[in-house]
Amino acid sequence: MLSTKVKFFLTIPTLVLLSLSHLAHAGDWPRTLTDSHGTHTLEQAPVRIVSTSVTLTGSLLAIDAPVVASGATTPGNRMGDSQGFLRQWGDVAKARHVQRLYIGEASAEAVAAQMPDLILISATGGDSALTLYDQLSAIAPTLVINYDDKSWQQLLTQLGEITGHEKQAAERIASFDKQLNEAKQRMVLPPQPVTALVYTPASHSANLWTEQSAQGKLLQQLGFTLSTLPAAIQASKSMGKRHDIVQLGGENLAAGLNGESLFLFASDEKDATALEANPLLSHLPAVQQKRVYALGTETFRLDYYSATQILARMSQLFASQ
Repeated sequence: MLSTKVKFFLTIPTLVLLSLSHLAHAGDWPRTLTDSHGTHTLEQAPVRIVSTSVTLTGSLLAIDAPVVASGATTPGNRMGDSQGFLRQWGDVAKARHVQRLYIGEASAEAVAAQMPDLILISATGGDSALTLYDQLSAIAPTLVINYDDKSWQQLLTQLGEITGHEKQAAERIASFDKQLNEAKQRMVLPPQPVTALVYTPASHSANLWTEQSAQGKLLQQLGFTLSTLPAAIQASKSMGKRHDIVQLGGENLAAGLNGESLFLFASDEKDATALEANPLLSHLPAVQQKRVYALGTETFRLDYYSATQILARMSQLFASQ
């Protein structure tokens, strides 16, 4: 016979795409979530959160949420540390004894072994475990979070409301805003507009960050203007589920990199050099004027930690004389 606790877990809805504007203040439980499937309730503040998404994990750590385990990327790759956690928060995860769930492909068994009372899934991206939703929602309340259409601050606020850590989220954002305003006062921006992207030298392709992406929003907060894609590319791009990127390749690559400056996320100086050496891109104004900037390999996913690193990098690149 099922326990009361398990019965509650099994009544969690099929898909929770969150609308949190009406949530109660910190400390007020139960909390009600409304989605396209109706109204759902979290009875109490979670104490064992499992994040299947490395993108969400950094923000959970930033607000001191009780995340006990996380999905991971390949250990020791460009973005991941020896655990497969993102480098910008890997040390924090180690200090808090966050366990690695799995590498790459999601595993419901690994999640269940952590005995979570809340499971978080990203709606899109390579770290989404959405295909396992039915299995995961039978283990514990499972929420699907969409991060591809909001700033990292908006995501932080949302996660704070879910976990009861609104105060910590607000403090992190306030601290960052202070750093951002100080950085802006010390910076002289390069010619506008700019293009933000992740460049892949091996395939001569790029993912362009849109205005809706966390990366695009951060650049705009710093005072940059994002370049607009040529009409021909806008008309031909596939209408996928993601709002934060536009994939560029072939003849569209050069046409899409039309900013006066190029900002390479998830990239180091070798990537910037490779882009500048690409003969198909040698005519671009940003290449000819040496305005191709690598922002660091820790900047693929934005959270409090990586956004703070970008501020430091921007302050260095564009320090006023």
